[in-house]
Order: sequence, then structure tokens, then C-alpha cells
Amino acid sequence: QVQLVESGGGLVQAGGSLRLSCAASRRTASSYTMGWFRQAPGKEREFVAAITWSTGTTYYTDSVKGRFTISRDNAKNTVYLQMNSLKPEDTAVYYCAAGPGVTSAARYNYWGQGTQVTVSS
Repeated sequence: QVQLVESGGGLVQAGGSLRLSCAASRRTASSYTMGWFRQAPGKEREFVAAITWSTGTTYYTDSVKGRFTISRDNAKNTVYLQMNSLKPEDTAVYYCAAGPGVTSAARYNYWGQGTQVTVSS
């Protein structure tokens, strides 16, 4: 089992920045991807960004490209999501996940408890 613990959420004004962290209790398989998803009230969970442990290849949904950056620290088993130029529509609970998938939530095996991000206008 792998436990994932997110931190770094909070309340920020539009245009502001936040950095989310996701610490894994142990290193996952090298073939795994670490992903960030988000879920707003009344909406389905959606893919935000992902990074592969092995090569550091990154993936982003179109709505966050140029604003969000995903990165990893292999030594700390930690993944980060730097969020800049935040918009009210970024408001959601953000979840960290680990698994062999990329953009499909169904392919992730492990999930964190989520951290709330609220962007005020």
C-alpha cells in the first residue's frame, strides 16, 4: 500500500499562486505516473496534470497549460503542483494520485484525501 498526503491548499485571490505538495509513504513502481486531479462541487473529477517518475515527462490539461507546473523530487517521494495566475474556476478539491495511467482517473490505484483550493474573484 502507498499512502499519499496532500498539503498546500487554501484561499487565494484571483491572480495569486499556491503550491500543492503530495508526499508518498514509499516509492511507487518506476513505471507509475503521479497525477493531480480536481473536483468542483457538482462536477466530475477531472485531470489536471501528471508526471512520470522515471523520465519526468509531464502532461497538462489545456485549461492549466502555461499557468500550472508539475514537478517531482524523487529523493523525497514528493510531487508538487505550482499553480500561478489562479482563476475562480480553479476552485476545487485537488487530489493526488499514483498509478499506471495518465489522464484517466480509473487507471490510478492510489489516492490522497484531497486538499481544498478556493480562488476568490
